[in-house]
Amino acid sequence: MTKRKIVTLPGDGIGGIVLEQAIRVLTAAGFEADYVHGDIGWEFWCKEGNPLPQRTIDLIEEHKIALFGAITSKPKDEAAEELDPSLRDKGFVYSSPIVGLRQHFNLDVCLRPCRTYKGNPLNFIRRNREGSFDEPVVDAAIFRQNTEGLYGGVEWSNPPSLVYKALMTHPKFIKNFGNVPVEEISVSTRIFSRNATERIVRAAFQYARDFGYKSVTVCEKPNVIRETSGLMLSLAKQIHKNEFPEIDLWNTNIDAQMMWLTKNPENYGVIVAGNMFGDIVSDAFAGLIGGLGFACSAQFSEDGVGVFEPTHGSAPKYADYEKSIVNPVAMIESACMMLDYIGEKDIASRIRKAIAGVIEEGKVKTYDMMKMPGKPDVIEQGAATTQQMADEIIAAL
Repeated sequence: MTKRKIVTLPGDGIGGIVLEQAIRVLTAAGFEADYVHGDIGWEFWCKEGNPLPQRTIDLIEEHKIALFGAITSKPKDEAAEELDPSLRDKGFVYSSPIVGLRQHFNLDVCLRPCRTYKGNPLNFIRRNREGSFDEPVVDAAIFRQNTEGLYGGVEWSNPPSLVYKALMTHPKFIKNFGNVPVEEISVSTRIFSRNATERIVRAAFQYARDFGYKSVTVCEKPNVIRETSGLMLSLAKQIHKNEFPEIDLWNTNIDAQMMWLTKNPENYGVIVAGNMFGDIVSDAFAGLIGGLGFACSAQFSEDGVGVFEPTHGSAPKYADYEKSIVNPVAMIESACMMLDYIGEKDIASRIRKAIAGVIEEGKVKTYDMMKMPGKPDVIEQGAATTQQMADEIIAAL
């Protein structure tokens, strides 16, 4: 039988390190695949002027599924300085390759589950009325619209005449910015389309139904951002009423949600938001379950392309350590989300059970779980290396 082909995108910094360990765990759990390397990241920006080469896009178009490590992104001025001298002043402009992937393949649905591991010393705790502490179980699934909103990339500094004239048709722009010289204005748009908003909201409700969550929370700001946040809330009300009446629909403002997050996180099930607010609330929930070392994610297109990645960054300083100290769990969990997506749910369940067992036993912990600063000497103080943590998960299988 032909093995499934998985495109591997190590990216930058620690991306390749955690990806390697995730593949070791997949193999040990019995998942057989051919892994096809894809070029992506800072190296290819510097030497080719393109951090997302067409050859990589072609690979993903062919095989549909990709495991992604991490990416380094820098402001455009710094990016221009690091470009190969032979490519400078030739019109190359850096843009994030992961954002490029999302937009090229329309990976508009992003799912970021945040679940407590029993025994994790980094779990959120709070003081109760008796003066002791509670450790609420967090089990939230954040659905983030992945291609529109503030991350859509429709921006200008010193906007061109046509754009400026359009802005000047809005009374509030005239009132607040009409006297500002156009060369002093920078504009970022926040665009929501009805189709993409319906799709992310419906995906959130369907997930709630499929996995037994009792509520879906729209986490936006419709009292201020009336058109875009208002569109999401309005569509959520319609979809709730017509298709998912048995699931409660809640509405929270993003700022208030950040406060309630540490008061009653166990009350929230599925949360849906636009691109920026979804990014914020998913990182906030990740903080309650131990931080980005435990934060996995998946992103899907309507026509079957899926990219699976941890939400942590490339952490380049850690990549240079003689022995890697970073936590591989987020990458391994992202690989489990891939297994779910392609129908290998039994293998995914075995791996998750192994991770849970290792964390609950508590004998092997990475530096973050031991609440240490991320320095090379943490290994001498008892912290596990990246490979040792993966070894322990493999042993637990």
